[in-house]
Amino acid sequence: MSDSRRPDHFRNRNGLNLLWLIKLRWGSVLGQIATIMGVYVLLELKIPIAPLLVVVALEALSNLSVSLWFRNHADSVREWQLAAIMSLDVVFLTLLLFLTGGPENPFAFLYLVNIALAAVALHAQWTWMLVALALLGVGILPLTEYRALPLDHLGLPQRQALYQQGLWVAFGVTAGFIVHFLWRVTGALARREKELVAAQQTTARQEQLASLATVAAGAAHELATPLGTIALVAKELERTVGDPSAAQASLEDVRLIRNQVARCRLILDQMGAGLGRSSEQVVEQTNLPALIRDALIGVRDQPTVHVEVDDLARATVLSLPARAVSQALRALITNAQDASSDQSRVLVSGTIVDGKVSIEVVDTGRGMSSDILARVSEPFFTTKPPGRGMGLGLYLTRAVVESLGGHLQIESKQDRGTQVQVLLPCSVDLSEIREYPAEQSRV
Repeated sequence: MSDSRRPDHFRNRNGLNLLWLIKLRWGSVLGQIATIMGVYVLLELKIPIAPLLVVVALEALSNLSVSLWFRNHADSVREWQLAAIMSLDVVFLTLLLFLTGGPENPFAFLYLVNIALAAVALHAQWTWMLVALALLGVGILPLTEYRALPLDHLGLPQRQALYQQGLWVAFGVTAGFIVHFLWRVTGALARREKELVAAQQTTARQEQLASLATVAAGAAHELATPLGTIALVAKELERTVGDPSAAQASLEDVRLIRNQVARCRLILDQMGAGLGRSSEQVVEQTNLPALIRDALIGVRDQPTVHVEVDDLARATVLSLPARAVSQALRALITNAQDASSDQSRVLVSGTIVDGKVSIEVVDTGRGMSSDILARVSEPFFTTKPPGRGMGLGLYLTRAVVESLGGHLQIESKQDRGTQVQVLLPCSVDLSEIREYPAEQSRV
């Protein structure tokens, strides 16, 4: 048997149980043949050997058919199929007992094998069905004209001794089958559970690596803008050094460089604070105004950003990783500023839509064509000049929003601007709503 057929490589429990049931049935066929021949040859009892061998042959033929079918359907075995095979075994056992003494045959103990297997491999309804079928078999045998064992030539003491020996053998065979099957099945299931645990641990490690990669990509995207500004201003300083008339402009450039360096330090500090922390650890309760204020940290003065949050949205309680979401919103605001002229403005609004909080970022820039709009969320796709962006902002924003069960939608028309809507799940406490003025600010 190849490794692909090993018991611990099955993807469903029923396939594993059927594999061991097939093996058990082959063992049962061999045991029945040995018992029939032993009684017929060694004990010289004139049992109906031909009908008995026919029943055993039918059992072997059924098991061969199941084995051939199982080769191509190992991962699609259904529980009712297991129950049907076990029911067939009960019928075969009843026929064998009918031909060999009926209820007087001590091998009636073998009914317990099928019941024990059903208790392990099947749900309660199928197990009780097997119990009822076994009880029917045991109960119907005394009512039939079963073939009694030919023991007339033996005296009463010999009959009692033979019955006790048969009882001992039947009990041993029954116990052996049950213990062997249960031990092998539980062992295989334990190995499968161990593999599942190992697979879960591997998945957890991969998720941690993916989380680390997301943090690194987000930090790289955040750092790209201030570093680009620093490079540009440094080049301007290089041209103005030695020109006394440009002293004030140089001073402003130096201050800008210091501000951008401080922003880089803040991004790196936030990145370091988030490493090694699971998503459950960073989830916190916040509100929409605070989330937008965090998102506005570090954005440019021009174009201005105008914020409008209605009363119901201000009363909304959000449970989410605030730093990740504010970083995602900051990417949307920065993109809107990049698409707009310095004389225009970017609108950030917050409302409640169908029980979800809606955050919209709207600009009046040049907009996007349908081709660009179709690719705008792809990683590393950007229409900005070299050094102005890495093409990760919208990609990371969408990943963050969708991981929280939210939705991001982009609408854009050329020369008419772009509107980005973020929908996030929330819980609203209406008792907290007061007569707040609408949240409005300029940055």
